[in-house]
Amino acid sequence: MKKRIDLNGDYLLLCAKNKEVRSWTSIPATVKALKKSEETLLYGKVPGNFELDLYREGIIEDPFYGTNVWELQKLESMHLFYGRTFLFHGMEGTEPILVMEGVDTIAEIFLNGEKISDCRNMFLIHEIPVPEVREGENDLVIHILPACIEARKYPVSAYNNTLKYNYETLRLRKSASMFGWDITPRIVSAGLWRPVYIEYRPIEHIRQAYLMTLSADITGNKASLQLFFDMEIEADDLSEYEIRVKGIHENSCFEYGDRLWFVSGKVDLELKCPHFWWPRGYGEPCLYKTQVGLYKSGQLLDSREFDFGIRTAALNRSKNQFQFTINGKNIFLMGTNFVPIDVFHSRDRERLPKVMELLWESGCNSLRIWGGSVYEDDFLYEYCDRKGILIWQDFMMACGIHPTDQDFCRTMGDEAVQIIRRLRQHPSLLLWSGDNECDQSVTFQMYYRKDPNRNYITRTVLRDAVDFEDPVRPYLPSSPFYDTEWESSGFLPEDHLWGPRDYYKSPYYKQSSCLFASEIGYHGCVSRKSMEKFLPSWYLWPWQDNDCWLAHASEPEGGGKGSYSYRIGLMASQTERLFGQIPDDLDDFILASQISQAEALKFFIELFRLDPKRTGIIWWNLIDGWPQFSDAAVDYYFEKKLAFHYIRQVQQPLLMAMKEPENNKTEAVILNTCPDPRKIKAKIMVDSINTVIWEGELTADIGITPILQLDYHPEEKRIYKMEWESDGETGSNHCLAGEPPFSLETYRAFLNDFYKISF
Repeated sequence: MKKRIDLNGDYLLLCAKNKEVRSWTSIPATVKALKKSEETLLYGKVPGNFELDLYREGIIEDPFYGTNVWELQKLESMHLFYGRTFLFHGMEGTEPILVMEGVDTIAEIFLNGEKISDCRNMFLIHEIPVPEVREGENDLVIHILPACIEARKYPVSAYNNTLKYNYETLRLRKSASMFGWDITPRIVSAGLWRPVYIEYRPIEHIRQAYLMTLSADITGNKASLQLFFDMEIEADDLSEYEIRVKGIHENSCFEYGDRLWFVSGKVDLELKCPHFWWPRGYGEPCLYKTQVGLYKSGQLLDSREFDFGIRTAALNRSKNQFQFTINGKNIFLMGTNFVPIDVFHSRDRERLPKVMELLWESGCNSLRIWGGSVYEDDFLYEYCDRKGILIWQDFMMACGIHPTDQDFCRTMGDEAVQIIRRLRQHPSLLLWSGDNECDQSVTFQMYYRKDPNRNYITRTVLRDAVDFEDPVRPYLPSSPFYDTEWESSGFLPEDHLWGPRDYYKSPYYKQSSCLFASEIGYHGCVSRKSMEKFLPSWYLWPWQDNDCWLAHASEPEGGGKGSYSYRIGLMASQTERLFGQIPDDLDDFILASQISQAEALKFFIELFRLDPKRTGIIWWNLIDGWPQFSDAAVDYYFEKKLAFHYIRQVQQPLLMAMKEPENNKTEAVILNTCPDPRKIKAKIMVDSINTVIWEGELTADIGITPILQLDYHPEEKRIYKMEWESDGETGSNHCLAGEPPFSLETYRAFLNDFYKISF
């Protein structure tokens, strides 16, 4: 790691409303000026979000309690001035670079009273050369302007479109979900949300080093690699400079060294008997410890160290196909949508380790980083590299028709280049996707629908960025992608299955012909224990006409008049559909809702896993980013809903399940996605007396092995229970058979008896 001066920690922080700042004759551009300000100063944390500073200082109430979140809308016009001093001492052979990994969002940077740069993108790492830095004490001031006010300066056309609360995001490069979404409240935050430091960068250094897998020959047990490099060299004569690359994993190694003939170039490497990188469930995610070094006269000037996985990735996509392959092998993706894990993104890093443990525990082999959030912390990508978890990476655009003028296209192109270069070395990274549901936004325009393939950003700008910066990785223009030919056929091979959100076994879900579901979810109430942390006791119940419940359904407006006020009623109606009534007691309501969600997600996963035509399901979603009523399987406080337990058991490599009935017959099967056939001892029981209707031993080949067929009568409500053992490992599952309504008390007894879960 390069040497650096840490600039995190406490800053002086001045907060002032836009109306006040406009009346000032000048803004405070030095720490001394900040201290002389007549405004109240407080201490701001970096990394941090200013609302957390205000809460810590007692200026605002807990944003997560009651309806306090609505009060934060009054802070949307705030200017923020962060200031601190630091000591600097030069280092021979280096130049100082001010690195700001996350500035949210529009800011001007002052060093010793002089403006040195502007920032206009929350998602980017800003690297600012600072030759003006002095020996000894310096001061740094960052002025962050209010995003909602700044957004008014950008033109919007009649064709541009987005969700009701999100028009600022059409041009601002800021997390769209911060402006209000059905999964996050409207908190238009600001701050220095990732680390800040001065880096001592070698004057002659590596600008880029990207090692790619060109081919992975599993049968021939060999691989072809290629290193692309780009150097910053001052000297006219390159003959004394050398590039070296070495990678090692256990007993396998590749190595190369040669003089530089130009500052950029490519190195081809052939490797015999390599250790390949495989996703979870398909082999080991082998990683080579790799170093690329720039040398002059034998002395190391600069180096890049990274873990390298030898693997190829492809997406075979056509009108009737949506299949990912790794090293030429078909992969079934079983994962979750990764949405904001904290609405204050400065806290993402501290929550990530525990969130990733949940991801692993759930049995996922993949995740989709959703386009309404942020590009995640390096910790996530490195974790996925080590664990063999594949990443579907959206670019950060969601549910809108964005401008395509030259300025915005340039902004998106520059962003894409930096993000691709930052993330492309990770073997876990499977796919670049242009956006979330922007194609859908175009096709859903009722009166002036246009062809989404005319979207210059996703069809040209982002595609070109991927082609030039990461030529070995697949690209999808949008999710779901609306190709003109496919749209006319009424079939999307990859789709987001939300629809009416009615009974989870309704025709909308059961008869969907999509091959890959990249979004699908169902509501589930949080536990009483969690509710008591964010709701006043007198607002716990009932749910009707309850502004606190609405606020924690991420509704930005009171009185049930906003766009997301339907979500509490939706949760209740889904419960009513399953049990025939909406419970009139809070604890029963929580139980019924969690059962409804758990059965739905279990059904969705089984529906896709047990159908050989389908190739993946990425359900919505793992964990909440704040305390709320939502589709998440785990709430903000890391309390697992019943759905998490059901997801974990139906995402096992070995699964015993009941297929959906056909012709009044239902079939019990074993799905084996282990590398080899497995010997299994199993039994099937039914109803509360646990009558054994089948018991035996069998060998389950890879794929689906039928066990037995049973008569199915819709009016008969039964709970089939399945248990199995294989190679010392045990598993269990169940099937809720028949047509609703079901008895809540019968189900409660089943949970206690079979899963030992009490509500």
